[in-house]
Amino acid sequence: MLSIDMFQRIKEKSVFRNNLLAAAVVSVAVVGGIHLVRADRQVAIASTAAKIGAPAPNFTATDSNGKKHNLADFKGKTVVLEWTNHECPFVRKHYETNNMQKTQKSATSQGVVWLSIVSSAPGKQGFVNGAKANELTKSRNAAPNAVLLDPDGALGRKYGARTTPHIYVIDPKGNLAYTGAIDDKPTSNKDDVPTAKNYVVAALEAVKAGKAVPNATNQPYGCSVKYGK
Repeated sequence: MLSIDMFQRIKEKSVFRNNLLAAAVVSVAVVGGIHLVRADRQVAIASTAAKIGAPAPNFTATDSNGKKHNLADFKGKTVVLEWTNHECPFVRKHYETNNMQKTQKSATSQGVVWLSIVSSAPGKQGFVNGAKANELTKSRNAAPNAVLLDPDGALGRKYGARTTPHIYVIDPKGNLAYTGAIDDKPTSNKDDVPTAKNYVVAALEAVKAGKAVPNATNQPYGCSVKYGK
């Protein structure tokens, strides 16, 4: 039979173990808090994201020159939405090798409407005002039809944009035909660009030919979109 003293020691050890477990749980919550919040936010974004084959969510957004654009204005045209952040190394990989500009110019020369979108919130990495956006377009010799400013993240969340870059292709009927990465090399290494398969070019070719887009949904890669609260 246990003595009172032995019983007390066992009780103390049990409490100590429980306290350690509680501390560990709190530690994970504190250290991983940002990650968990981000994960929850990503789940929320993904649940409302546009779906392949379904009508692309309509939107109205203001560009870097103060002009409003509505997706419905481009009915009958193929539209590319490119989420971007000029400070992100993955975005820089494609702009500093001229890969993004080349893809933009190839698309727009065929009548495709290319809209670059900045969903970085004020104070976050990649946030720009209209003047800065125009300066970047000029200095990088970029060729979007417009740069849409989305500082409150409403447009980004509507589409479920997760990374920069993250590309969407909308077909002339207004349905989402592609969503994912620009290519199959998920790195920030510029040396990977020449050997990469450009998913966006392939998607545009398929849409133009009236065919199903191969690999229509894939994992985008890059920096997380810098949404605000």
